[in-house]
Amino acid sequence: MTSGSETPHSAFRAVVIGGSAGGFEALTAILSVLPGDFPLPVLVVQHLHPSDAGSFARHLARATRLPVIEPCDKEPIERGRVYAAPANYHMLVERDGSTIALSIDERVNWSRPSIDVLFESGSRAWGEGVIAILLSGANADGAKGMGKVKKAGGLTIAQDPASSQTPFMPQAAIDAGGVDEVLGLEQIGKRLVELGTLKPDRFFSPRSALRFPRSNGSEFKDRRYEYDRKR
Repeated sequence: MTSGSETPHSAFRAVVIGGSAGGFEALTAILSVLPGDFPLPVLVVQHLHPSDAGSFARHLARATRLPVIEPCDKEPIERGRVYAAPANYHMLVERDGSTIALSIDERVNWSRPSIDVLFESGSRAWGEGVIAILLSGANADGAKGMGKVKKAGGLTIAQDPASSQTPFMPQAAIDAGGVDEVLGLEQIGKRLVELGTLKPDRFFSPRSALRFPRSNGSEFKDRRYEYDRKR
C-alpha cells in the first residue's frame, strides 16, 4: 500500500478538509462524489461534541465509497482512505507526511480538534502537494491554516459562502486572502476528482492547477454584509 508521502498516481499528495456548523452535510456531499479508486488520502477535521465516540466517522462512512478511519496516534497514512479526527484530539500530519499524530494540547480557536492545526501540519509535511478545503462553519478556525497552505504552494479551496449553511468560516478565509478558488458545494467534489487525475510531471507546479485567476475576494466580501443584514 502507498502512503501519503509517495505520489505514484497523482501530482498532489493529500487532501485536508475542515468544517464546523453545516460541515457534515457539506462533507457528505463532497465525499459521495469521490470514486472508490480516488488516489489521495483525505484528512478531515470536523468540530465535534466532546461526547462523540466515533459516531461522526461511522455516519461519514455511509456517504462514501472510501474506507473511513478514526485514526490512532502514529496511524499510517494511505491513499484512498478518509481519516476523521476523533473528538478531543488535535490531528496532525508528521513532518515526513507518512503518519498521523494525535495531540491533547490546548484548544485552538476554542476547538479540539482544530482545523488550523491540521492545515498547518499538512502544509509543513506536503508543501505544494496538499489541497486544503474549508467548508461551512461558525468561527474563523481554518483561516490561518489556509494561509499557511497557500504560502507553502498548496491549493486552497473555500466553499462559496452562498452555499454554506453557516458562511462565517469560509468567509473568514476569503477575507484573510488565503483562498485560491471559491466553489459551490456541488463543484468541490468534481474538482477533487479532476485534481486527483493530474499525473506527476517534473514540470508540473500545483499552482498551475488553478482553475481561475486569483481574486482579492472583494466580490465575496460584499456578500458578508448581506448575511449580516439577514441575521
